[in-house]
Amino acid sequence: MIESNGMVVLVTGASGYIGGHVVREFLEHGYKVLGSVRSLSNRRKVAHLEKLSDEFPHRLILAEADLEKDIYWKEIVYGCTYVVHVASPFPAVAPADENELIRPAVEGTLRVLRAAADSEGTVRRVVVTSSVAAVAYGHEHSTGRVLDEEDWSVPDKCEAYQKSKTLAEKAAWDFVKGLPEAQRFELAVINPGFVAGPLSGPEIGTSGEVVGRLMRRELPACPEIGFATVDVRDVALAHRLAIETPAAAGHRFIIAGDHVWMQDISKILAAEFGPRGYRPPTGKLPYAVMWVIARFDKSVRLVLQYVGKKEEVSHDKATRMLGWRPRPVRETFIDMANSMIKKGLIPAP
Repeated sequence: MIESNGMVVLVTGASGYIGGHVVREFLEHGYKVLGSVRSLSNRRKVAHLEKLSDEFPHRLILAEADLEKDIYWKEIVYGCTYVVHVASPFPAVAPADENELIRPAVEGTLRVLRAAADSEGTVRRVVVTSSVAAVAYGHEHSTGRVLDEEDWSVPDKCEAYQKSKTLAEKAAWDFVKGLPEAQRFELAVINPGFVAGPLSGPEIGTSGEVVGRLMRRELPACPEIGFATVDVRDVALAHRLAIETPAAAGHRFIIAGDHVWMQDISKILAAEFGPRGYRPPTGKLPYAVMWVIARFDKSVRLVLQYVGKKEEVSHDKATRMLGWRPRPVRETFIDMANSMIKKGLIPAP
């Protein structure tokens, strides 16, 4: 393993749900962190990072940079030893035009990589946050095969989000492969599953919407939808391990545990929070009812195509090469719900 030795890590999207945990992970292990955010004037989104700065004096600096603009990226990256590119759009509903997702995902990734290539050799390694969405979609689900890092989603058969993650990751690999030796740096990619776990700041992410709806009983029962789930703290750990493990260069790593049905998530929440007056639904929602709800709820409409389908992927490579293992899913969802209650995002029963 590489020791930190006060090296500087740039974390893009530092104010986001995953980004905030990644920042903390590196700070807790002795690194200096430069966190990029879209706007420093948005006090709501950066307040938790400023508290982190107080907790780790002189180790965290925030800088303003927009992934849709070239300005500032070269200056921000210069002098950093490592870059962890987390920032990427993740909508709760499908966009009207898929390019609203694809363009910023691909171009934003390439902006960061170009800045790393222009760093005059200061950047040694870049870790890009991709997704299981770049692995597991567009395939025939009837095969029952567990997918691994050799698999890629099929863009022409994907929805906008899956397509954006697949094309952005492929663009990253192609970019590094095409660099002249003088500009080349090492690249590793993290492919998380459905990310859940405690909130680090105000961003709740799509998983927060799922837990919030269950805890508020906004659905009468649980759709037959499931995810290969991973704790956000374990995602942050995987990013650090991908920086510190020399052999990780040139590899992508699936970071996800077993498939979990939404009904099982709700049963976990009901067992823990039912005695406190919360009433998460534990029955199964028939497809016909879900179809009717989807006519009025765009977020439900987005997931209709995944009803009854299992997301089965293997994290064996991450365990073997990084020493990474997922924590129990029960801990993940209980900690997430507790953090949302504490922040007032789930009202008292």
